[in-house]
This record gives sequence, structure tokens and C-alpha cells, in this order.
Amino acid sequence: MPRPRKCLISLSDTPYYHCVSRCVRRAYLCGEDKVSGRSYEHRRQWLEDRLMLLAEVFCVDVCAFAIMSNHTHVVLRINKQKADALSTTEIIQRWHKMFKGMLLSQRFLDPEQGKSLTEAETATVIAVAEVYRRRLYDISWFMRLLNEYIARQANKEDDCTGHFWEGRFKSQALLDDAALAACMVYVDLNPIRAGISKTPETSNHTSIQQRINAAKFNKQPKLLFPFTGNIRANMPDGLPFQLQDYLALVEFSGRHYHPQKRGKIEDTASPILTRTGLELADWQTMISGIETEFHTSISIEKLNRILGRKNKYNSA
Repeated sequence: MPRPRKCLISLSDTPYYHCVSRCVRRAYLCGEDKVSGRSYEHRRQWLEDRLMLLAEVFCVDVCAFAIMSNHTHVVLRINKQKADALSTTEIIQRWHKMFKGMLLSQRFLDPEQGKSLTEAETATVIAVAEVYRRRLYDISWFMRLLNEYIARQANKEDDCTGHFWEGRFKSQALLDDAALAACMVYVDLNPIRAGISKTPETSNHTSIQQRINAAKFNKQPKLLFPFTGNIRANMPDGLPFQLQDYLALVEFSGRHYHPQKRGKIEDTASPILTRTGLELADWQTMISGIETEFHTSISIEKLNRILGRKNKYNSA
């Protein structure tokens, strides 16, 4: 039986989560239907555009994403501190980018009508804004507004009704830096593992392609959670890795999955692997087991238990 979402998402444990949504119908989410010959490739852009809009509106940061033919992967970071710092006006302005809102909130934002609100009406707007504030850092609301929008668009295009997604999205808590790095690499390498792309830079509709394209101009994508380097005093808000280390890690891990690929990367650990204390074999086990070995959460502690069970079985 599925566990309640409130049991799977806990800010006291981690702000990072891996979410997966799968299409339920035979007709692909994206790609080309081999039976009908109809192409759904344009839906990838629907998803990417919607994801970037939500990243701009919500206080939920997008760390990594990959849009596949029948499912999507996103790695998200809940930014409650950012949500708590927003004023009532800022909260309502963000929410109105997604919804019309109620008449009172519309009047509240109007420079002229806002002055005429009574004390009771203003208190009502403030109370509603607090509900919106909690929603703005809620992954369930984030994924709902992503998936519902795409389902409605796809159903309209297919001229049909009914479920488009395979129930609710699956979520996994990323409990440490190693789990975060492994899951991001796993997501970014999805098109390569599926045989859709040969290299990260040619993997369309992925976060890794956005990061590589921006890195060519010594920048980071505006709407993706940035890399800010190793943990240190007065560290700015961002992913606790060096961008160049992460790109090297993606390339290294990608070559491991495709040994026939041209070129060879030496069997040495990257700075991320050294800092998180993962040996080469452990790292590959963690990446390859993201969806098979781990269920509701991912961490080094769980990886060690998995490796212990396998070693016990192999020695028996």
C-alpha cells in the first residue's frame, strides 16, 4: 500500500527529493508512436516550459530533470526559507501567475482598490496568503500543477478523457550529499541509458544540456538551482558541489554505462566521490540502484546495508 505523502516528505530529514511521473496510456507522453506513426515530440517542450515556469513561481528549486518518452524525472529542493521571507504581496503575485485568485486578493494588489479594503477584508487576504505560502514550498502542489497541466493539454490534443499519468508521482528522499549527486547523475544520464542520446550535451530536454550550454559562456542556467562549490563558511545558497566536478562525474558515469563509447576515462575518483567517501564500486551501485534498490529514500547508510546483504549472499 502506498505511504501517505506527508510520511515521505519531511523537511527535518532533507529538503531534496527525486520525483518520477509515468504515463499510463499506450500513447507516449513524448516520442513517436510506432503503431500510429504520430509524433508527440513537441510535448517535451510543453513539459520543460511548464517546469521552468513553476521553478520561477514556487519556492521549490529544480536541481535536475529529464523528459523521457513515457515518464519524467525531476530532482527538487524545497526552499522553505525563501517562502518564509516573502511578503503577503509577493505571495499573492506569485500565486496569481498560476491562478486567478479570489476577488479580494485581486483588489488587494490593485493600488487604488487595495486602499479601500476594510480591516476584516485585509485580514482575510493575509490568512489566504498564508495558505498560499505553504503551497509554494509544497512538492505535492508543485507536481500537481506540472502533471495536471500536461494531462489536460495531452487529453485535449488526443481528443479523449481519463487518466494520463500512472496515479500519483513517486518520490524518494535524498538524505545526504552522495545520494543527491548520485540521483542527479542518474537523472541526467537517462537519455543516454535509454539509447536516445550519445552524450550529455546532445541530450535534449535535460538539465545537463542546459548546464553545459550555459557553462560555455561561463554562466549557470537562470532557473536551475546553481552549483556553489564545496561546503564552507558564508556559502551562498546552491548545490554543494563544483560545477566542473559534477560535469566530469556525469561524463565518467556515462562512460561506465557505455563501455563501447569512444575514449576512456581513467579509473580514478572525482572530488565528489572523495568528499562523500564513496569508492568506485559503491558509486556505481548507488547510481544503478536509484529506482530498483532504493524505495522511499536514498543515502549512504542504506547503500551500505544493500552492499552488506549482497556480500553476505555472494559469500554464502
